[in-house]
Amino acid sequence: MTSTQFSEFLNQISTKPLSVLNSSIPIQDYISLDLSRTNQQLNRINTSSSKDLETYIFNYIQRNKAKVAFGGYNEVRNIYQRSPHFNQQDLTNERNIHLGIDLWIEAETPVYTPLDATVHSFKNNTNYGDYGPTIILKHDINGVVFYTLYGHLSLLSVTNLKEGQLFKKNEQIATLGNAKVNGDYPPHLHFQIIKDIQDFKGDYPGVCSKKDLPFYLNNCPEPNLLLKLG
Repeated sequence: MTSTQFSEFLNQISTKPLSVLNSSIPIQDYISLDLSRTNQQLNRINTSSSKDLETYIFNYIQRNKAKVAFGGYNEVRNIYQRSPHFNQQDLTNERNIHLGIDLWIEAETPVYTPLDATVHSFKNNTNYGDYGPTIILKHDINGVVFYTLYGHLSLLSVTNLKEGQLFKKNEQIATLGNAKVNGDYPPHLHFQIIKDIQDFKGDYPGVCSKKDLPFYLNNCPEPNLLLKLG
């Protein structure tokens, strides 16, 4: 299946938006958020501080009378420069392009699977700036297998989980973590679609370099094909 065919398949799974947060939150309560390096407002705050970035994001949500801020797919960001986990000695290969969609909302917010799934793998990725607790689900829809990744979760989310565990569509799988456990970020969910998981378990790159971008855009299509947030 080509990347175009796979994207069309994802878009056709449901004509209605699928939810990874509480489905009772209406679409109009989601607000798009720009965290790209072209956002000049970010230059006025210390984005190396999760506290300062949290204040910026949640003030933005409040000003817009929203409940969730979302965005970031294929977005070039400077916020990863704080962490050696993303920085390379070769600056031409810096990992700074985001491959999932971020949903910014309070810690302990429940997270749900948008589709029937089994647990492929899970792990606490503890590098500074990494995902923290992470779950990868496997989906088989009409014989088409793909994966979804949920990053920046609470420690409790991966405490009693088992590989192969079944979850039904809209069943809660986790809760969001805070900055102490989620890689030192404001609370949010990193949601990513993965066509080929390769040999990864409990982890998959959520940020890539410009050099590797064509491969990852092919393997990790736009999450809004499922969420349909606009």
